[in-house]
Amino acid sequence: MNIRKATEGDITSLILMRWEFTLEHHPDVQDDYDLFETECRAFLEQAIRGERWHIWVAEVDGIIASHIYIQLIDKVPRPGRITYPFAYMTNVYTDPDYRSRGIGSQLLKTIQEWSTANKFEFIIVWPSEESREFYERNGYSLCNDPMELQL
Repeated sequence: MNIRKATEGDITSLILMRWEFTLEHHPDVQDDYDLFETECRAFLEQAIRGERWHIWVAEVDGIIASHIYIQLIDKVPRPGRITYPFAYMTNVYTDPDYRSRGIGSQLLKTIQEWSTANKFEFIIVWPSEESREFYERNGYSLCNDPMELQL
């Protein structure tokens, strides 16, 4: 297995995985793949070229088996301490053919090591009910739910 940051050469695979991820959890979604592909490609090109998004992939025999998207969120500086960003983790997905092999856990471990080395304040993820056990097994704990305003 090879864990690395995504490159522009991975975009087509990442688009397809996002499509499959969505349909797996929301099979009733009726969308035009071509429209989605155009929007997702533009997002991924910008994300991979930029500094705020970090997309990590796990490859098995040259195939992307799993991925995690990290967006860095800056915090407002505070007197008396150096302020580092925190990592918002989203779009965590392992292809069904590669699940239960430890690939996702190894990818999370890599993200944790990278986040520690870069002194990020913390990693936050809003897990689905079905994924909570996975995160708990990997050292994550529930915290107070954030408040939100639906717009």
